[in-house]
Amino acid sequence: MNVPRRAAVLGTAVLLASAIGSSHAQTAPAPVPLIAGGRPIHWVVPWPAGGPLDLVARVLGQRLAEQMAVPVLVENRPGAQGNVGTEWVARGPTDGSVLLMAVPGLLTNPWFMRNSINPDELVPVVKLTSLTFVLLSHPGFAPRTLDAVLDAIRRRPGAVSCGASGSLPSVGCLMLSQLAQAEILQVPYRGNGPALNALVAGEINLLFDVSNTAVPQMKSARVRAIASTALQRTPGALADVPVMAESVPGFELMGWQGVMVARGTPVAIIQRLNQEINNALDHPEVRARLVDSGLEVAGGSAAAFAATVRADTARYGRILTAAGVKPE
Repeated sequence: MNVPRRAAVLGTAVLLASAIGSSHAQTAPAPVPLIAGGRPIHWVVPWPAGGPLDLVARVLGQRLAEQMAVPVLVENRPGAQGNVGTEWVARGPTDGSVLLMAVPGLLTNPWFMRNSINPDELVPVVKLTSLTFVLLSHPGFAPRTLDAVLDAIRRRPGAVSCGASGSLPSVGCLMLSQLAQAEILQVPYRGNGPALNALVAGEINLLFDVSNTAVPQMKSARVRAIASTALQRTPGALADVPVMAESVPGFELMGWQGVMVARGTPVAIIQRLNQEINNALDHPEVRARLVDSGLEVAGGSAAAFAATVRADTARYGRILTAAGVKPE
């Protein structure tokens, strides 16, 4: 990756925030014409059907269709770690008729893969949910605490294996290596599903997995929870799981799901979409479905989502730069 491209990726939030503009100071968006002239809205999920992203899009999409009186069609366009569907949205219409289900991989893909879509080509609409990651180990892996894991990495550089399944799980492995100041063996997988299966089978030692898929495996004792990546302990299934920040102050690795649209979409349409999606998130049945699936409902303004993107872009950029990551 050349320097200008990296600079563009790290400068994502500045451009995103400027696209949103000062109009967010208004208490409520002014009425705008029907989005896409009342035609169907296409919500692109750049991953295969059946996963957690699919669930969120379909639950929210059904509610949005009722609110806006237009069909909301969820379309799975997987491939290239999300790049296929993401590029399709970025190159698509700017009338609000095409939405992207965005995840942090959008920000990290340019570091791992050549020809990844530049995040600057998309504009945030709203953050939907937050997801905590859990550092998991195979039950046969001796270390039971974060300090013991770091010590094992130091004692056997390059021998402790960590599932690198793209985006934040790979970043988590790099963060562990940097904390231990020793090499860790990253084993690549096409998604966290295959990586979790490999961990359960004992093919790898460690994996950062999202809490909603990690918890069932923890309860069945097929994996062991070392630590959560939230900044503080949370009630529920992870209440007794230590957080990484207890041993490493400031350590945080949080996932999110959000909606983005192609750059050039009018601010009025972004505001309208933001309002409609926030209303859908507030619906009791929608909120219950998302919480029951292990997600933390977010919502909020487009500007707040842009701030999250800016902070994550800078943080992951520092980590990946220090690790010497280069796209392949």
